[in-house]
Amino acid sequence: MSALPEAGAKAASVRAMFDRIAPSYDRMNRLITLGLDQRWRRSLIAALGVDGGDAVLDLACGTGDFALLARERGARVTGVDFAGAMLAAARARCPAEVALARGDAMRLPLADGAFSVAVSGFALRNFTAIPPVLAELARVLRAGGRLGLLEVDEPRARLPRIGHALWFRRVVPALGALLSDGPAYRYLPASAAYLPPPEELRAMLEEAGFTHVRRRVHLGGAAQSLTAVRA
Repeated sequence: MSALPEAGAKAASVRAMFDRIAPSYDRMNRLITLGLDQRWRRSLIAALGVDGGDAVLDLACGTGDFALLARERGARVTGVDFAGAMLAAARARCPAEVALARGDAMRLPLADGAFSVAVSGFALRNFTAIPPVLAELARVLRAGGRLGLLEVDEPRARLPRIGHALWFRRVVPALGALLSDGPAYRYLPASAAYLPPPEELRAMLEEAGFTHVRRRVHLGGAAQSLTAVRA
């Protein structure tokens, strides 16, 4: 997948891609982010105040990074992903207490108000549409529930922007071709085009029923985390 897929083919293409790269996904994430992705995840979990009283949904859980961090804090955790190979990798890493399910982010197989916290990491741009996913997250969160999203971003300042473009659009695809899957790591940087600008994303969250939207940038703007509260 060297170019962004057509809208009608996106779900199947992205699912197949994640099934292919599951064995090398964690190693590549650490390499691409210089190991900082785990720090960003921990920071987001801490900002959400996750503890033993929480029921946490890890949406598009991948290999279970957020699920593991939430479980370490004593929370009851459910991970959902649509890629079977990713779920298999998560099952191998996570304790048995973490529930894992295969599901579509736009039609979650979960009850209304079942969770007090929901998190999702580097996933928004891979969904076929963002507003329906935010609506589903609002549905499964109880009133006052907390949402945390971790995503890529692009620096606004000129020099960091140039350096980021070189790394993300040139070096990352080359490393992906060498160590994992070339088409996948050409798609992943390009997929940032699917992300709306910050103010548009904030408006989407508010339209879905979230308040107190807060945004934090990481590594000079190379990544971003957002927190919000279910009204």
